[in-house]
Amino acid sequence: MLDIHSRLAQLKRPKLLVRATRFGVDHYRRETHLPRILFDDDLPRHAEAIVRLFEIEEDMNRARVARAGDYRVADHVEVLIAIAGEARLMQSLALM
Repeated sequence: MLDIHSRLAQLKRPKLLVRATRFGVDHYRRETHLPRILFDDDLPRHAEAIVRLFEIEEDMNRARVARAGDYRVADHVEVLIAIAGEARLMQSLALM
């Protein structure tokens, strides 16, 4: 299995999703956003959160590609922001 940073680097999504993610990541607040996305009030460690977020994002991307009627771009961007935010937080902890 790829490590988290390699997997993040290999993630290929449309430019609009990537751009929206970049704009939103500075406003990511783990305590606020993560429980809403994961449907869990207990905050997991960063690596576990990222793995769970990748699973959610993969499902959303499949829905996007299939043009599913229940696909929501805003939800997809929110998950991508959470992935990027968690990766950033995890990296900042590693530098300490």
